[in-house]
Amino acid sequence: MATLSSPLSSPPMDGTIADLLKQLGGVPPGRVRLVPTPGTATEKDVIEAEARTGRICELVDGVLVEKTMGSYESAVAAAMIYFLKAYLRRRRLGVVLGEAGLLRILPQQVRIPDVAFLSWKRLGTRRWTRQPIVPAAPDLAVEVLSKGNTKAEMKRKLRDYFAAGVRLVWFIDPRARTAKCYVGPEQCQVVDEDGSLSGGEVLPGFQLGLHELFAEAEGGGQ
Repeated sequence: MATLSSPLSSPPMDGTIADLLKQLGGVPPGRVRLVPTPGTATEKDVIEAEARTGRICELVDGVLVEKTMGSYESAVAAAMIYFLKAYLRRRRLGVVLGEAGLLRILPQQVRIPDVAFLSWKRLGTRRWTRQPIVPAAPDLAVEVLSKGNTKAEMKRKLRDYFAAGVRLVWFIDPRARTAKCYVGPEQCQVVDEDGSLSGGEVLPGFQLGLHELFAEAEGGGQ
């Protein structure tokens, strides 16, 4: 399993709602659940909130933050899974999770990438866990940006990912039809629709044209 470090920050228990929202990356207030009290939520609350409300939440500094995703963004994520699964059928390197895959990447940090690849080496086993929350950070995290995501939220998420040991992060922007590929919090390559995503050392030999990804998402893939 991945080694987990200590949390990056703690909730501002004596601060204001504005302080809390700023710490969470300026997420809209409607995405922050008030039960349990922000700052006191646990992994158990993540699971119970989904069962009770049907909404999937991340756990950030003891706060339940609802995940946001539209139907087109979901289609892009599904297309990404399609290409990754095809690659992994040839190279049995690990497993792929979708937009409901709960990952404890750091203490008090349960993140849910839209798509995640976890190598068998990262998991420490070739037998898939049946735990509701996987205690590991992914090798690759893919986020398909939605209108409800803020720049500060994604910056915070990027920081958390690399602090947890994620090796590669792709931010896919369907509206701009571009992608940002990160190998570190400040190491970014922008890919336009005519360019390709590369798996690098994480997924050796994996190449995916961005136009091909969007075409598959829109039902026009070959």
